[in-house]
Amino acid sequence: MVKTRCPWADTNDWNKIYHDTEWGVPVHDDTKLFEFLVLDAFQAGLSWVTILKKRENFRKAFDHFNANIIASYTEDKIQSLMQNANIIRNQMKIRATVDNAQSFLQIQEKYGSFDKYIWQFTNYQTLVNSWINQVNIPASSKESDEMSRSLKTHGFKFVGTTICYAFMQAAGMVNDHTIHCFRYQEVQQIHQSDL
Repeated sequence: MVKTRCPWADTNDWNKIYHDTEWGVPVHDDTKLFEFLVLDAFQAGLSWVTILKKRENFRKAFDHFNANIIASYTEDKIQSLMQNANIIRNQMKIRATVDNAQSFLQIQEKYGSFDKYIWQFTNYQTLVNSWINQVNIPASSKESDEMSRSLKTHGFKFVGTTICYAFMQAAGMVNDHTIHCFRYQEVQQIHQSDL
């Protein structure tokens, strides 16, 4: 039986696997949430499949997205990352990742967990949309606007509202699967069992 997916997911196998297993699934693990923050920042101006193809390289280069380690990166480490051809060598984004790790740790200390802080923007629940067509899905929302403003006040970089909305989609804070997609109902069931 052929599965109906969100149209973007059928463009290549990388997108298909990510769509079928991760996109829209609620994430409450702080390390995983930080991973999506890092990857979404690097994705700015690029296609998501570019990030997916380099995801494992990013994981190795950035110490499995361990914010405690990344927050302590030295200038030598930053320069070595700039020489790493297996990741996206954007100095601003690499430096932002270090700054963001430091801000991430401060939020963990203040709120108890990053999860507790970040999910407040959707009132600790997944926002379920009912899109018929992919073209109707917005690039941002009032929630992502608010998240972006708050993250910036905490010192985060590369956290504009569009990046924040992509993060919300990835972390399952919003279910933006189209209603005809087989994952639309599945993701909702995952969220309900998570409550």
